[in-house]
Amino acid sequence: MFSRFKKPEAGPSASAAAARPAAPAPAPKPGISRPAVAPARPPAEAVAADKEKKRKERLGELKQELHKRLLDNLNLAAIEQASEANLKAEIAAISAEALDEMSVALSKEDRTTLNQELYDEVMGLGPLEPLLKDESVNDILVNGPNRIFVERNGKLTLTDITFKDERHLLRIIDKIVSAVGRRVDESNPYCDARLADGSRFNCMVPPVAVDGSLVSIRKFKKEKLGIPDLVRFGAFTEEMGLYLQAAVSCRLNVIVSGGTGSGKTTTLNALSSFIDNTERVLTIEDTAELQLQQVHVGRMESRPANVEGKGAVTQRDCLRNALRMRPDRIIVGETRGEEVIDMLQAMNTGHDGSMTTIHANSARDGISRLENMVAMAGIEMPLKAVRSQIASAVNLIVQASRLQDGSRRMVSITEITGMEGEVISMQEVFRYERLGVEPNGKIIGRFNATGVRSHYSDRFKQWGYDLPASIYEPII
Repeated sequence: MFSRFKKPEAGPSASAAAARPAAPAPAPKPGISRPAVAPARPPAEAVAADKEKKRKERLGELKQELHKRLLDNLNLAAIEQASEANLKAEIAAISAEALDEMSVALSKEDRTTLNQELYDEVMGLGPLEPLLKDESVNDILVNGPNRIFVERNGKLTLTDITFKDERHLLRIIDKIVSAVGRRVDESNPYCDARLADGSRFNCMVPPVAVDGSLVSIRKFKKEKLGIPDLVRFGAFTEEMGLYLQAAVSCRLNVIVSGGTGSGKTTTLNALSSFIDNTERVLTIEDTAELQLQQVHVGRMESRPANVEGKGAVTQRDCLRNALRMRPDRIIVGETRGEEVIDMLQAMNTGHDGSMTTIHANSARDGISRLENMVAMAGIEMPLKAVRSQIASAVNLIVQASRLQDGSRRMVSITEITGMEGEVISMQEVFRYERLGVEPNGKIIGRFNATGVRSHYSDRFKQWGYDLPASIYEPII
């Protein structure tokens, strides 16, 4: 009947196994309210919740059984070439026949839901697929098979989506990592990967993950947010945008600093929109996330060692090679290790306008972090020499932060002006001032200039960016 995507017949035993109907499962029993067990809820609500729970459990069992039948009947090699509509129609037909054999009656809504979930199991990532399609979700965080959290607008919430069990979760993890030539098991219990749409994926499986496999997915944003978008969202002001445009266009070396999820990569993407199309830009990342819109962009991605412990390509390897590829600017997605010394040297040796991100809580902390990374690289240099290298390489530190209400703000723009003795001198040009908190928890604040004129004003004028003095005037 379903010949288009069926496997070729292997013999009488295979056909007999495929034809053998599964034992019909017992129909779900109506729930009985027990006030003594759940006194906080009225009996009607308890009955409805119990029915809904049993309905979902039954649908889960049916999905598992139908998925096995699909794997037995579908020709997996042929479905790669099939269109989505044809494959969905074939899955609906096979599941309808199986449900008739099992004497199971489902509503039209449940049938539609079941067929979509079966399609997601075969071609997608199972229960995670609806969350990946949801544009409002920024992060997907899985703590074992029964607890899936999502982040929307900076706030974490627990979803009602679950996996059948740990084996189901491990099967989806294996499907993701095997697609990029990796594997996870007891000997290699963690992995970084990139999904087909560019989303960043990280997993850790037992025995390292104690209560079930841990999965983190940072979703890839299809819309490329520019400076006007971030101004509209309240991440910073138009005056700050004008200043940043002048800074990037005049090829100041910029570091975007901030904590996890503070919007560092989004800010770096937006700043890169000011780079001229005539410049050759090379990007280096652990997991490719940057979405540069320039014409001349070369993208590089580091690679971990293989099972034998060989073949690793680090960010430092990519950075050293990039210096031989005639770049105008080098953009490192995140500097976190020994590649920092090569990054600073590149900024000092003719690659003006280079940019990177680091993890730090303030501009001064960012400088200390750079010093620590140089020390961790094993390079024996006096502290004064390290600070002198940093002061001459880095011109601007943009501090991003995620506030308690989930909003992301550019809380500080700080210039590095040189050395005073053995201390790196800095001046803050713009800052975010917190004024209070609304009853609903929303932060009240404003962006303000500090009244300090930019150290690079003369350079801006030479490059044709004569910024008005009013942008440096503070609001009283």
